[in-house]
Order: sequence, then structure tokens, then C-alpha cells
Amino acid sequence: MPDSTGCGAAAAQAALDAVQRYPPEAISIAQRVLASQTADDDERSTAERAIGLALRELNDLPGALRHLRRAVRVSGTPRTRALARMSLGYVLANAGRTAAALRAVTAALPQLTGADAGRARMQRGVVLHYRGRYAEAVRDYGIAIDIAQRENDPLLEARARNNRGLLNAHRGSSGGPGDDLSRAAAVFHRLGLDLAAADARWNSGIAAGQRGEIAVALRCFADVDEEYRRLAVPRPALLLDRFELLLSVPLLDEAVAVAAAAVRELHRRGMASDLAEALLAQARAALLADDLDTATAAAAQARVRFRRQGRRTWAAFARHVELRAEFRRGTRTAALLTAMVRTADELDATGWPGPALTTRLEAGLLAAASGRVDRAVALLDVAAQARRRGTASRRAQGWYALARSRRLTGDDAGAARALRRGLAVLDRHRTSLGATELRAHSGTYGRELAAEGLDIAVRAGSPARTLAWAERWRANTLRMRPALPPDDPDLFAALTELRLVSSLLEDEVLAGRPAHALRGRQARLEQRIRDLARRVPGQTGVVNPPGVGVLAGRLGARVLVELVAHGDRLRAVLVRDGRASLHDLGPLAEAVHLTRWHRFALRRLVTTGDTATARAGAGYAAAALDRQLFDPLRRHLGDRPLVIVPVGALHAVAWSGLPTCAGRAVTVAPSATAWLRADGGEPSAGPSVLACGPRLPAGQAEVGRLAQVLPGATLLTGADATADALTAALDGAGLVHIAAHGTFRADNPQFSTLELADGPLFAYEWERVARPPGCVVLSACDSGLTGVRPGDEVMGFTAVLLGLGARCLVATVLPVPADPTTALMLDLHRRMRAGLRPAQALADAQRAFVASGDGTAGATAAAFVCLGAG
Repeated sequence: MPDSTGCGAAAAQAALDAVQRYPPEAISIAQRVLASQTADDDERSTAERAIGLALRELNDLPGALRHLRRAVRVSGTPRTRALARMSLGYVLANAGRTAAALRAVTAALPQLTGADAGRARMQRGVVLHYRGRYAEAVRDYGIAIDIAQRENDPLLEARARNNRGLLNAHRGSSGGPGDDLSRAAAVFHRLGLDLAAADARWNSGIAAGQRGEIAVALRCFADVDEEYRRLAVPRPALLLDRFELLLSVPLLDEAVAVAAAAVRELHRRGMASDLAEALLAQARAALLADDLDTATAAAAQARVRFRRQGRRTWAAFARHVELRAEFRRGTRTAALLTAMVRTADELDATGWPGPALTTRLEAGLLAAASGRVDRAVALLDVAAQARRRGTASRRAQGWYALARSRRLTGDDAGAARALRRGLAVLDRHRTSLGATELRAHSGTYGRELAAEGLDIAVRAGSPARTLAWAERWRANTLRMRPALPPDDPDLFAALTELRLVSSLLEDEVLAGRPAHALRGRQARLEQRIRDLARRVPGQTGVVNPPGVGVLAGRLGARVLVELVAHGDRLRAVLVRDGRASLHDLGPLAEAVHLTRWHRFALRRLVTTGDTATARAGAGYAAAALDRQLFDPLRRHLGDRPLVIVPVGALHAVAWSGLPTCAGRAVTVAPSATAWLRADGGEPSAGPSVLACGPRLPAGQAEVGRLAQVLPGATLLTGADATADALTAALDGAGLVHIAAHGTFRADNPQFSTLELADGPLFAYEWERVARPPGCVVLSACDSGLTGVRPGDEVMGFTAVLLGLGARCLVATVLPVPADPTTALMLDLHRRMRAGLRPAQALADAQRAFVASGDGTAGATAAAFVCLGAG
């Protein structure tokens, strides 16, 4: 945030000095000055000014303006009046009245000399900063720094450097913002100005985020946020900085929530300038979420407010969002093209390279769609210049623009090279992110590049290139070496507390008692855990996707079927006996619809029992989905084992419930690359582990009987089956079987749980396992479900285990009844013990289980899938 300054008569100087150390203390000291019968006009003016500036720090803008106007009125000398006007101008800018602010500060300048003139210059820079006149603001900050050095005023120099560093950070300038901010923070700390030092350190986090150093920014924000709480100083405007960081990943759901919270809080406090920015943030988040009505309405409100505040640059930014929403609606008119080009030029001229790039790129796409090829190429070539500089997402956009330009001129090979360069930029960026969640969400930025490359390959009719492009973007997180979270006592403590709170909450809900306080505590703990987990530093190392030849060498007699979304069509690349073929499987929406219908029918069979209606519904859905997915491939499949790589919602298919897959060894993987890595790993020779959670009598019996099948296995039952004990047992285990109630969290799959003796075990916690288990069997409801992010990035227990390097996971994609499952699991383990690979053992066990039961048995068996290496 821009910094304020203050200087007054000697009698009230202590109040001014306390403003940036502890605002309530400043108010207390100033009130004693005002209560004094001997204070002269200048002392009273300075005291009023101190109160006004302190109230600004506490976000009471109406109160701040009231006291600062009083400071102007009661001042005795021209110098004191000018200083009061200077501070009044700063707070007027905060209130969105930037024209009045500029008049007030400019009027103060002629009355001030020396260090006072430097402070006025700095405050004028702040106002110009708010108005979007960035070059003028930087010039005034520079003049203030020069004056401070001449007058030997380190505090003034630190404040001016803080403001200049922040401005340069927002502009994406590489001209030393980090140096300005670090020097400012050091001076503030040396002078004992804790609040000012915290502000400068927060600004360093903003600068890191603008440079794309997400983990650094998150660590900085978390540390400084604790300092703000210690100082008991609210900073609602900082929600906007958090929003920018969330949007840069992008963690879209959180960004939407933070923008809405910022709008509410800033409106409540009357902070007009920041409120306009919050409305713009809300519009940007809504645009990314495809909520075009909200995006248009919020951007229009923001633009009106910016115009009233004289902030033309920000108004252009808001206009950019409105135009993009109109483009997303499908508008393709000459008027929209003209408006987009004009807005892009305005944004470029006023220092907003990111929005300018996006607007110009989409203007190029609009021109191409309108048949104006020459105009489109010109616009895209200008946008392509961004590929050489800026953040990873901007450089990737630049490569995408170059690719689209080359395609328009008939150079598909050159376009493909540009797309690969763009995805390589994003790969390097992703490795800087340690947290699985951040890596998974960052796949959004590769969506357009990968889709364009895939389109080139499909239109060329090349199955090998189609497979390469699908793998180039698919499940990239699993292509990278996992970043093991450090031994963070804060994260461990937060997870332990969340386990306790979650257990208490469940007890209250089961007892029918209100649990609002516990729900709030749970939400706060989950947010803290997310913040702590996201601070993990990244690691280098990306596995390149394999070609057809490499896959064929590992497949042997198996057949790989990789599903691919190409526009609104579902396609499949099939690899068999060293040859690849490309197939059209029909509308993607139809396959998604049938998948949901099939899952609903199987759930109905499990929950309502084996009725004729339920069995007929499940059979019809299975047959329809099977026809779409496998009829075009059937002559290539024979009776061979399958390796299936799903796409999007098809990750939740109950594969063994389809006629083509029933009784056949089927392995499911997030990507061919992930399957190859898992299949090529050495089986672990470690011990077997059997664990059972509470409230599951059938699970106790299941584990007890499995102990006879697996003699010497480590048993974790009853009070021994704790989260810590199971996590420790996973490390280096050969085979792990867990019978426990499971819960899949679609909103944040890393909080998916297995219920143990001391409460829920979270997927987050397994990321700490140093030596992954060889094979894991989870006979818990929905334990194989995953949250799917752009690029088929999967999250949940599956992603954690495969990311760690586990070779195989047998889990469920549907709820399963406890008692019947035991027989299936016993047969599965007997077959694996006899030497069968997990996929074949599961298929044989499922076939036998279905043959011995009714329709419910079929639904129960279909719930289990073999993931990883079969």
C-alpha cells in the first residue's frame, strides 16, 4: 500500500511518530495535546493531523477526513496548513476523490521547503499513483528520495522508496523494485516503525507475486499477516493483493470468494478507491469463471466509479473486462474489434501490459473469425512480442499468439513449435511451485496452447502427434518430481487441530446439536493449512512424455486407450503392437451424460437393493456408454488387457461395470506418462500393513481374515489405528490395505479423508511419506475419486500416492456396502498372493464375486478400479 507521512509542531511530534508504529497510541497522545489548555494553533493542527492519519491506518476514512479538515482550519502558520493539506490530499485519494486530492497536495507544495517539500512531493506521487499517472508518480517519488538524501532524512527516503517499489511491482517493472522495498523495510525496522516495516514487507510479497514467484509471495503474506494481527491493525484492502495472487495461480474459487469479501468489507468501511478496485477484481474473477453477467455488471460499476475518481487508466482496465465478456458471449462485430484495439492501446500506454496483451490477443482472434486475416495477423504479431519477457503466463500467451498467427499464414509446423515453446515456459513455472494444489491449478494456463496443438495433430490425422499433444499437457503435476513438504511444526499442529475439530464437529452433527462455532473453526483451520502447504518451495525436474515406441515396448500384449477431448468431440488414441490409431468416439457431452447416468444407476443398486427396475437401469446405461466408448475400437481390442487414460469427468467411470471391461484386466491412469513411470518401478519388498478405522465392524472382520492371508503383516486396529501410525507404516511398505470410512471432498480434494481412531486422516498428510508403498488397497467409499482440474490434473488420495511413486492403487469410485466387500477383498489378496498382477487379480475376483451374487454384487464389484500400474 502507498505510505503516508506526517510532521507537525514539536508538542505533537510524538503523536505523528506513533502513527506508523501503533495508531491507537498516536490517537491517545494527540487527544492529550488537544485537551491541553496551553496548546497553540499549530500544535492543535498537528495533533488533529496525527489523529486523522491514525484513523486512516485503522480504515476509518470519514473520521480521518473530519480531523484532517479540522487540522487545515485550525493551523496557525502557512507551513502547518500546507502539511495538513498534504495529509488531507492523501486521504482524499484513498476515498476516491483524486481530483480534490491532487489540488490539495499541489496547493501545499509552494509553502514547503527542505524535507517538508520532499514529503509533499511524495504525497503528490501517491495521488498521481492513484490516478494512474504512473510516470509522473515515479518522477515525484524520485524527487522525494533526492531531497531526503540531501536533507539526511532516512524516514522520508524509506517511505518514498516503499511507494516507488510498490508502483514498479504493480507495473511489472524490473528496474529495482525489490531493492527499493527491501531498503525501505530495513530502515523502518531500524527506526522501530513496525507497522511501516510490515507494509514494506507485504509490498515485497506483491512484487514476488508479480514476478511469478508464487511460493515466495505466499510465505511473505503469511508472515506479514501474523504481524498485522500482532499490531491489531486491520488491512481490508490487502484482500485485493491476496486476490491477485490467487488469480495468478489460478485458484479460482478462492479468488471469487476473496473478491466478494473485499467488496463487502470495503463498502462497509467507505473506502471508495479500494472498493472500485474490488469491484474490478470481482469482475475479473467472474470472467474466468464464465459468469459473464456478473463480470459485465461488476466491471461496469467499477468503470463508473473510476471515471468519477478521475482514474482513467483503471477505467480502461474495467472496460477491458467488459469487452472480453462480450467476446466470450460470441459477439463478432467490427465495433467490438475497434473497441478492443483502442482499449489495448490505452492499457499499453498507461502501464498495464497484462490486460493489454489479453485484449489484443482476443482482438486478433475476433478479426480472424470475421475473415480479416491481415488485420488478425498484425494484431497477433504485436501480442507475440510478449513471449520474450514478463511472467510465465504472459510469455505463454505470447507464444500462443505467435502460433495462431502462423496458423493463419498456413505454417502449422511453425505454429506447433511455438506452442511447444509456450508449454515449456509453463513447465518451468510449474516446477517452481512445490504444493500439489498449486501445480494442479496452474494447468489452466496451458489449456489454449495444448488445445491448439491437439487441433493441429487431429486435423492432420496423426495419432502419434495427437498422443504427444495430449500427454504434453495431461497430468503434468505427475510428470514432475514431488516436492516433499518440510518438517513444518505449524502445519503439523494445524492438521492435528483440524483432526480434533472435525471429530468434535461430527459428534455434534450426529447428536443433532448446532455446530456453527466448530464449522467456523474448521474453515479457518483449513484455510491456514492451505496457506502453509502452499509455501513449499518447488523442485526442478520434468519427465518428458513418451512416444509410441517407448509405450509399445512397455505395453507388450496390453492395449493403451487414451481418451482425448477435441472441441466438443471425444477421440481416442489406441496403441497396440507398436502401432497407433486415432478414432472418433462421438460427442463428449454424450459420454459425460452416460457416465453420470451409469454411476447413478450403480448407486441406486447399492442403496435400494436388487430390484428389476434398478438392474435394468444400470444395464441400459452400461450398454449405452460401452457402445460409445468401445464400438469404434472393438476390432483392435480382442481379449487383451487394457490401459485406459480417461479425460475430465470420465475419470469417475466404473470401468468393470461396462460389458467390454467386465472380467478383463483394466488399469486406469491419469496419463500414459504416469502409467509408464508406475509400471516401470520395482515392486517394493517392504512389509504388509493392514489397518481398519472405527465404526466399521465388517472392516475389523475383513482385516482379521486378511491377516491369515498375509501372515506377518503389521496390524493397526482399534486405538492403534491412528493417523500418525498409519502414515509412518506407509513409508516403505510393500502392500497396504485400509478398511475405513472415506469421504471425498470435491471442493478441495486434498482434504478428502479416511476415518481413523483419532479422527480423519487427510490426503495432505500422505505427501510427507518419503518412501512410497508399492501397492495400496482402499476399501473405503469413493476413495478412488479425484478432483479433476484443467489438463486432467487429478487431486486426492490417488494423485498423492501416484505422485509419490506408488506403483498401484486399488480403490473405489462409488460407495460400497461394508459386509459384501470383505469377500471381494479376500479373493483379491489371495490372487495377488498367488502371483497375479493387481489388475488381473481384481478382474478375476470381480468376475467370481458377480457370479456368486445378485445385481447388488455387480454394482459393488464395479465400484473398484485398479489405478497406476496394473
